[in-house]
Amino acid sequence: MATQNIYILAIESSCDDTAASVMLNGKILSNVVAGQSIHEAYGGVVPELASRAHQQNIVPVVDQALKRANIDKNQLKAIAFTRGPGLMGSLLVGTSFAKSLAYGLNVPLIDVNHMQAHILAHFIDEEGFEKPPFPFLAMTISGGHTQIVKVNSYFDMEVIGETIDDAVGEAFDKSGKILGLGYPAGPEIDRRAKLGNPKAFKFTKPKVDGLNFSFSGLKTAILYFIQKETKANPNFIEEHLNDICASIQYTIIGILIDKLKLATKETGITHIAIGGGVSANSGIRQALKNGESKFGWTTYVPKFEFTTDNAAMIAIVGYLKYLEGDFAEQSVTASSRLKI
Repeated sequence: MATQNIYILAIESSCDDTAASVMLNGKILSNVVAGQSIHEAYGGVVPELASRAHQQNIVPVVDQALKRANIDKNQLKAIAFTRGPGLMGSLLVGTSFAKSLAYGLNVPLIDVNHMQAHILAHFIDEEGFEKPPFPFLAMTISGGHTQIVKVNSYFDMEVIGETIDDAVGEAFDKSGKILGLGYPAGPEIDRRAKLGNPKAFKFTKPKVDGLNFSFSGLKTAILYFIQKETKANPNFIEEHLNDICASIQYTIIGILIDKLKLATKETGITHIAIGGGVSANSGIRQALKNGESKFGWTTYVPKFEFTTDNAAMIAIVGYLKYLEGDFAEQSVTASSRLKI
């Protein structure tokens, strides 16, 4: 089977990015993403606006993906799509389109779990990027998710720790909102953190049992701290912005690394792969690198374009499922709360 050309078209529409990708035998030929700037005015994703934008974007994005891959739709062997988790309205657009296209072309339909895809993005054939060996620990950190997963094989995964409230990306964005930064605030906090002192201000890390996370208490602590300091000095944020960002980022990274240390101790696994949009954060990447010399970890970070929501990661899962003959029925439905 490996000798034949298996072209997979993948569609991702779980949140506010409409994405399509074409893969040939594990290699990405095209990876097209249309973002939605409309949400910036609201300081977060508005589900109704997101699904409308997906309806406008999906045909041009798929068309672009096929053109950039330089193939005809009739060469496609299967259509893969994100079934969940995500925003229901957004998922419905991608699901309906994928089902129609697969039906029209008379090719198999493959449903993909978005969270599994973030992890399996590490298996895209990409020069200069090593693939983690099984078993490994995957930490998925994004605007909507924070999880530590024990990965035994492609489709044997066990969530061993997750957030009990806010996701890590949410903690960055909400802290940014308190500081008057734009949305999404994560990249701006990261940029300013490099210019500040990470130990200028101390924020207490939440105490959460086992490998689970909590970020809502930290967010509240930051809010009270800012309220107290700006009452005493109305220019406090302006005068200390870089130090505040550095201190917030230092605390969040500390929480993530502490849990990873505990996970490696409990499982005995020292191969660690990260994914999700927040893995683009330079402080987190540096902390993982430091873990290699400090704790004997081997760390894996995928190519930047495969960390945020994208269809290339959906394509690799589609390809792996295709090889196993694991196809979906036309009756398959989107699921906003799909578990790994």
